[in-house]
Amino acid sequence: MALGLASCSALPSEGPLASEVKTQAAAPADAKIGEYVLVDLTPRTIEVLGSSSRDSFISKFGTGDPAPSQVIGVGDSLQIIVWEAAAGGLFSSVSGNTASTGANSATVPPQVVARDGTILMPFVGRIRVVGTTPIEVEKHITEALKGKAIDPQVLVAINGNSSNTASVFGEVTTGAKISLNPHGTRILDAVALAGGLRSPVYDTVITLVRGNRSVTVPMPALYSDPRENIYVRPNDTLTLERVPQTFTAFGATGRNAQIPFDAQTVSLEEAIAKAGGLLDSSADASGVFVMRSEPVEIARAMNPALRLPPGQTMCNVIYHLNLRNAADYFLARQFMVRNKDIVYVASAPSNQLQKFLVLLQPATAAARSAQLVYTTN
Repeated sequence: MALGLASCSALPSEGPLASEVKTQAAAPADAKIGEYVLVDLTPRTIEVLGSSSRDSFISKFGTGDPAPSQVIGVGDSLQIIVWEAAAGGLFSSVSGNTASTGANSATVPPQVVARDGTILMPFVGRIRVVGTTPIEVEKHITEALKGKAIDPQVLVAINGNSSNTASVFGEVTTGAKISLNPHGTRILDAVALAGGLRSPVYDTVITLVRGNRSVTVPMPALYSDPRENIYVRPNDTLTLERVPQTFTAFGATGRNAQIPFDAQTVSLEEAIAKAGGLLDSSADASGVFVMRSEPVEIARAMNPALRLPPGQTMCNVIYHLNLRNAADYFLARQFMVRNKDIVYVASAPSNQLQKFLVLLQPATAAARSAQLVYTTN
């Protein structure tokens, strides 16, 4: 029996015991690449994780930007109307290539901005308009017509907008280039203009590419924090991708499997419930662990004594929760599980002894049978 108890570690098991997870953890003062750091879940841990910065549109592209001013670009089509204060003026007598919108007005045929950034305005000549706003073009033409037209007034509008556009692709109903509203188009507006999402919000990530910079953010972040719903700029590209959020449950749980979130967020409390809870017959309630990789800054914030090799950016962290402590159930509700986390519940040490006794049953049953035969004879 003594030899059998000593060999319990060789018996089949769902994974390491809680004591083994603790003893195999790296020493904070000398953690090496590939090792892991053990962190107890405490209110301080929850606070650090809650304040940790993650990729966001705000951090990459700034906050509180107003709607960008719509400027004229190459390929845009400009609609120009000129009014004069009295009949018989320059434009009220023009015919042929203008259309009248009133007794003293004329509409110039749509002018497409040439590759050199200019348009042709009758009686003014070629004027450069690229990079300016319609209001600035109105002022320029009005000044140029003074002394030629009778108290002219000019209206310029972008009729065909090919430069103030953004592209929306991926998990949307109709991916396409969309025209940006002069008053500003936010990310959710752009998604709506592309027909809306085809995939569930909680399974969708959105990538914004602007120039040589790009950021990927979970779609729910735009709903939970409206500041993330920033303005789209000309030539931006939005790509929406379905990435089902899952975690993996191992150990003494009712279900060992890769489990989808099926929600915007999942707490550790909910994750354990989705995994079928802890098995009464084998689980060690004091040995609940969540395994993930964290940025080095987060790991050091939770353990200032942590010393890692130079140049290491990520650190393997195992969070420990003791559900024998009733207060830890509230921590489990505040701790948010992330995509690709591993939730592991260790087996109780007594479970190894139970397995050993089960293995002994055939041998002891045979011995009793032999003894009974010998006694009978």
